[in-house]
Amino acid sequence: MDIWASIGYTVIGLVVGGALGFYFTRRMFMKQMKENPPINEKMIRAMFMQMGRKPSEAQIRQIMKSMENAK
Repeated sequence: MDIWASIGYTVIGLVVGGALGFYFTRRMFMKQMKENPPINEKMIRAMFMQMGRKPSEAQIRQIMKSMENAK
């Protein structure tokens, strides 16, 4: 009977540990995404304007596509 109790406690421990790990990892990921949002078209336009250039839609799409390919 001791072997089955040991196996049961191990399985329960793994399930609880996995659930807690998932929860805290997800929470940390969401916090990081809120603090450092991914770059979007609006941010690219702002960067171009700071450089003194007016970007075309083709340039913005090209930059977004190159960033997606870099992932």
